[in-house]
Amino acid sequence: MIQLQPAQETRSNADIPPCLSAVVPVYNEERTVAELIHRVLEQRPVQEVVIVDDASKDNTWTVLQPFAELAPRVRLIRHEINQGKGAALRTGFQHATAPIVIIQDADFEYDPAEYFLVLKPILAGKADVVFGSRFLGSGSHRVLYYWHSVGNRWLTMLSNMATNLNLTDMETCYKVFRREVLQRIALEENRFGFEPEITAKVARLKVPIYEVAISYYGRTYEEGKKIGWRDGLWALWCILKYNFFHR
Repeated sequence: MIQLQPAQETRSNADIPPCLSAVVPVYNEERTVAELIHRVLEQRPVQEVVIVDDASKDNTWTVLQPFAELAPRVRLIRHEINQGKGAALRTGFQHATAPIVIIQDADFEYDPAEYFLVLKPILAGKADVVFGSRFLGSGSHRVLYYWHSVGNRWLTMLSNMATNLNLTDMETCYKVFRREVLQRIALEENRFGFEPEITAKVARLKVPIYEVAISYYGRTYEEGKKIGWRDGLWALWCILKYNFFHR
């Protein structure tokens, strides 16, 4: 187990040795994905990057081709048929080999320079799973859609009522796992229902879960944001399904 000594303080990614698989689901991100992958690779904790192109219709797959030269540190995988973020993550998790796994979106809403924040509880031996919260308040936040924030908090509250966790941001992208935890979970959701599904299934394992504050640089629909109100309704169904109707 990779673990910090009690006297050490993790102040940046430079303090952490390579131990992390960054799984990046990608769909129609030709404008941002190359720079994002370069930024991820610059982070010292990153042992490998697993990129899953979910049958993008733009030039994303072409933009990603130069990264094939960085194998085995970069793994490029492509779905021939678009299936959704959850399906892309399932594929990525199957190919991850590092002891710790993080989810990284292919845009710039979440900053890889903050990996040390979400890794710290795991490396200190306190957590098996860490959620990076956009709502704990210590990081920078772009001011955007009010009703999105209301919806996120509402879904988090309902999820907490079902799981008996006290999370502040169930829908966050930055979820970090010891890889053996992921190996104990059979994931099913193909789209954004992944978030309440993984939360319910992690809660059922009774493993130690931590939450830390992170920055958030949200984007608009014009800039490529994809999640919508229908996904919120499906997330509500998934909260019910994976907490009460599914074992």
